[in-house]
Amino acid sequence: MCNRVGIVLSLLLFLSLESRDCSASSQYDAVNKISLNTVQGWAVKLGTELYHFGEFITRKKEVQDSFKSAQIESRDGEKLVQSMADDIRGMMELKISAVKRIVEAAENMAFDKQNEPVPEDYQFYNSKEMEDLYEDLSMTTTPEPEFNMENWIIRPPSKNAHLLQNPHFSNIPVNINFSSVHVPTNVYAWATEVIKGIHWSEGLDTHFMNNYQSDPTLSWQYFGSSTGFMRHYPAMKWRADPVDIYDCRTRAWYMEAAASPKDVVILVDRSGSMTGQRRDIAKHVVTNILDTLGNNDFVSVMTFADTVEEIVPCFEDSLVQATLANLRELKLALDNFETNEIANFSAALTRAFELLEIYRNNSGGANCNQAIMLVTDGVPYNYKELYERYNWKYDTPVRVFTYLIGREVKVADVREVKWMACANRGYYVHLSTLAEVRERVLEHVNVLARPLVLQREKHPVVWTPVYANVTDPKVADYLWEQRERAEQKERFMSQRRDKVLFNSEKEQNRRWKITQMKQGQYSELGNSRYQLMTSVSMPVYDLRHNESVEENGQREMRIARLLGVAGTDVPLSEIQALMTPYKVGVNGYAFMVTNNGYILIHPDLRPVFQQILKPSYNSVDMIEVELFDDDRSPRNFSKELTALRKEIIDQKTGNKAMNVKYHMDDMKRVGRGKKHYYWTGISDSPFTLVVTIPENYGRHRITPPPTDDIHRLSLTSKNISALQYLSDNWSVHPDWLYCRHYERTFSTPEEELLYFLERVAKPGWRWPAKPRPPEHHKNKGHERHNEGTLEARERKSSNPPPRNEYYCDHGLMQALVYDARNTAWFNKSISESASDEKAAEFIQRFGYIVAFLATHSGLTRWQMHPPKEHNDKPQFGKQWPRAIDEVWYRRAVEQHGVDPLSYVYSVDMSTDRSPLNVSAAVVTAAHAVFHGDGHRKAPAAVVGFQFKHERLSEWFENITSSCEHNKCVTCMNNNWECYLVDNNGWVIVSKETKHTGQFFGKIRPDIMMKLVEDEVFKTVHIVDYQAVCFREKKTTNPATMLLTPLENLRLIMVWILSTTMWFYNSITVGLSQASSYPFDYEYVTPTVAYQNYENDDETDDPNVSKPPPRILERDFEKLVLINRTRPTPCDREMYLYQLDYKNLDEKLNKPAKECERPFYAQVVNYTNMLLVVVDALCSVKEGVMLPSIDATEVQYNESLPCLKHMHPLYRKQPTSCIRNHTEESNVQMCGRGCLIQQSIILIISCLILVLNLFT
Repeated sequence: MCNRVGIVLSLLLFLSLESRDCSASSQYDAVNKISLNTVQGWAVKLGTELYHFGEFITRKKEVQDSFKSAQIESRDGEKLVQSMADDIRGMMELKISAVKRIVEAAENMAFDKQNEPVPEDYQFYNSKEMEDLYEDLSMTTTPEPEFNMENWIIRPPSKNAHLLQNPHFSNIPVNINFSSVHVPTNVYAWATEVIKGIHWSEGLDTHFMNNYQSDPTLSWQYFGSSTGFMRHYPAMKWRADPVDIYDCRTRAWYMEAAASPKDVVILVDRSGSMTGQRRDIAKHVVTNILDTLGNNDFVSVMTFADTVEEIVPCFEDSLVQATLANLRELKLALDNFETNEIANFSAALTRAFELLEIYRNNSGGANCNQAIMLVTDGVPYNYKELYERYNWKYDTPVRVFTYLIGREVKVADVREVKWMACANRGYYVHLSTLAEVRERVLEHVNVLARPLVLQREKHPVVWTPVYANVTDPKVADYLWEQRERAEQKERFMSQRRDKVLFNSEKEQNRRWKITQMKQGQYSELGNSRYQLMTSVSMPVYDLRHNESVEENGQREMRIARLLGVAGTDVPLSEIQALMTPYKVGVNGYAFMVTNNGYILIHPDLRPVFQQILKPSYNSVDMIEVELFDDDRSPRNFSKELTALRKEIIDQKTGNKAMNVKYHMDDMKRVGRGKKHYYWTGISDSPFTLVVTIPENYGRHRITPPPTDDIHRLSLTSKNISALQYLSDNWSVHPDWLYCRHYERTFSTPEEELLYFLERVAKPGWRWPAKPRPPEHHKNKGHERHNEGTLEARERKSSNPPPRNEYYCDHGLMQALVYDARNTAWFNKSISESASDEKAAEFIQRFGYIVAFLATHSGLTRWQMHPPKEHNDKPQFGKQWPRAIDEVWYRRAVEQHGVDPLSYVYSVDMSTDRSPLNVSAAVVTAAHAVFHGDGHRKAPAAVVGFQFKHERLSEWFENITSSCEHNKCVTCMNNNWECYLVDNNGWVIVSKETKHTGQFFGKIRPDIMMKLVEDEVFKTVHIVDYQAVCFREKKTTNPATMLLTPLENLRLIMVWILSTTMWFYNSITVGLSQASSYPFDYEYVTPTVAYQNYENDDETDDPNVSKPPPRILERDFEKLVLINRTRPTPCDREMYLYQLDYKNLDEKLNKPAKECERPFYAQVVNYTNMLLVVVDALCSVKEGVMLPSIDATEVQYNESLPCLKHMHPLYRKQPTSCIRNHTEESNVQMCGRGCLIQQSIILIISCLILVLNLFT
């Protein structure tokens, strides 16, 4: 009984204590809670004060009044795209006309002069050897060693020239008075055919110069010879870094013009006899064949022994498009095949013929030329029955090229292998060394060109896909490897200096972060190093029908020889200037697509990572950059999208509205909306032009009134010039074409603009007409050789049509001067123009401020307050001169649709790759100014201001530290955390300054997830289809050596010897140093890499403390070794966030619920910011899986090339296809190698000698 009473009393006491605690807790909660009303009050007060300050500092009302006289014009997308296409087509005709003149001149010169003897003292401008006459020769590289050889032929040195930097040619030192010649490393310049071509082509200089005179927008002009040399204008010193691997015959402009598109099946013999050097030569042959293929070609590589296998398994029973990515996949796979067993030629040839037949019947692949490339060291017989069955009965649609490998080959092998090529319209080559592979492999290009040469009349015009001008794509892997080697060396050196520091966790974490930064995708600095371009080219034919040859006496032989290819480069910047971006407007753009669906020009084409070209930069598909907002999984493209793509590729004219998503700020911000697509084909080219215009504000544009003509106003208004409107602190869009002078250079776009504004004001000014190509020929054909003498033709070509000195965009200049005149008042300081008594107070509160104005015509103005404040940073307009293309301009115009009174606030982002220096950070606020005429309106300008971040933090702190009641809780309480977050989830202000610029979801993922669940923020899935991933590269590469019993014995002996010596040295050194150093089990055996660096002279740094001898004999830990990687195309996905303004107040006006919903969130009035107040007593919830903003690789079941191949996209085949000619059978040349007759004579002579010895 007593026990029961005790239990009851204890229970009552416990309950009373608990109720007291609950009461105390509730009182504490009431005292320490922030109310929703308080947060709402803070948001309203902060937003209102910022708004009034922005109105005052930007003088927005005056800016709106400045555009009162402007007119609103409807933007007709169909007319706009057609007008652009006409301008681009006109420019292209100019380039084609120039190339046609080069082709005509080259054909006639070669006909007249190619058999003329070359003087022994002949000199020419060799691009790799010539020196600048005024260059300090003491600064040149180490001279070549002198060779003392008997019978050494002394050749005349290269001519030298004076070179001057020319802005039109990327500031490369050139001489525009003549051309120079580039000769590949593998070609001997003084070989008979090569020097003859160099000699007669010297006459092209006149035509190069005349072309440049008549069209000063021409870039590099060139003639690439089939013998290997390239004559290019203007002359320049060829600087190849690190080595010169350039050969014009493997460039797209040459390959695609030299022959029509082709389907190629490469058969590689992997039987046991192809071991060792033969295997290496075979791999080199295949690599060089692949280098001659382009985006319009298709290829399959198979190896065969007793079975036939694709070198890349997922490419089985198919031809793959010869893109850079696919060719790279094939080349990497060549390292994996092994040689064994016996070759089954019948199965291999049957497989190849059947595959080509399928594509021929289905009009797939290239649907033009077809070829089999057979790489072997011998065949048992010629397999005539297979050719009769698969080739001859169809009129030989498939050419056969044979490559016989090896020094010691049988006469029967030569006979049969050569017969296979000659009987099937192909070519035979015998290869015994690696050095001769490149030159011999290129013979197949000349054979495929024969039908083109024989028909003579048509010269197909070829436009290439996008490419970079200064490097070869094959160099990218080499540059990455060199970078990793430098990193590896630095790690060795760092550990040598201080091993303890290097191995510390802090240092390893630092290095890991650096590695992650280096593998970043989007901050692709250094793109300006590469100039992207396309080229237009045409084949050059040998007009002779026969050639005299010395074979069994002098006789005439039927020939069909390709002399080479002529072409000119067209920088993409020149095409972009004709796209008149000011007419497209903010957040609109134009782009171009090739017949394969690949991007030629697009604002989101990102061809470079870390100053290195991406492995597949020139085969980025249209639907990989135009991201449609359909929430599909990666590469699961909708039928609607693929149908749109097909219409664009087919060069039809049409339009369509689509919902899209797009990224900004290094893929850290996202936007969504509807855009209208308008497209039309550019005639006589493989390109289609597409114009994209945003819905709503993109429908209309601002135009000056017709009475405001620049020239007329300058003449009628005395002492008034447009120059006076542009005095201090202004800039123009650096990429837009306002006016361009072809004969003068200017240091800045602003200087060039001022020059033309001065000329416009003078009497006699005329707006130049758009340049048009001169009439090439009345009959639009090529002048035949017998129409006049060579001298007459040269006189005709020496009179080029007159050229314009300059070109101006009348509409853009008109808009710019209108904006400049109506905003000239912006140069006055705020204190002068302000009547507000709070002016001094505002400026004093914010300290240093920059107010700016950017208009739709590309004009940017800015004012600094106080004006004399010293700042080492570049001025605002020099740092952000791109007006409507700047992110703050684009975001401000978008925000106008959400709230016309709103300002867009932002700070620089802080990431692991580029942490933000908060003490020096600035806040940028931007507001869009629209002009309307009642029922229509359009964006006219964006105004804004910049100020120090610390000032906004102070302002935020002052407001959030006060409330209506003295005893209320504010953000100064340590139990509460307060943030200003922008509409993409990035922190602008926080109590913890280190959080500034970070993504809010990384600071409080639980709160961000709750905001997503409440639909305050919307998650937007973005896939980057242009990403690069870093695959681990195998560092071992076993030699192709036959493991005979003797070879195995040798390896065993080497292992025993090396192990014994290591064991002996370890014991000896360990005993001798035991008294000085304790034994350390961390050390491992020495490595070759360490020994290499030990012998490197560069490591002899006097500041490096030499480790003791015992450490020298030990290896560095595995920490010092980097993971060798290879850049590989891949897809990466990320999730970006966007504030959803739909019913936003309803979503936010909710009370906090302890730790279930421990926060308040309110929109800051007139801004894009969200005030988030979080209860810090509720710790961050673990296990919250917020979709990451960081890019992660998309994992597919197949490699990316395989995946693309299994889901092919539509492409349009080139219209030009010339693959047959009736006279081709008369051309006898079908092989090069050891002559059979000579081999037979040699064998008979040997037999006679042996018989004489035994008799």
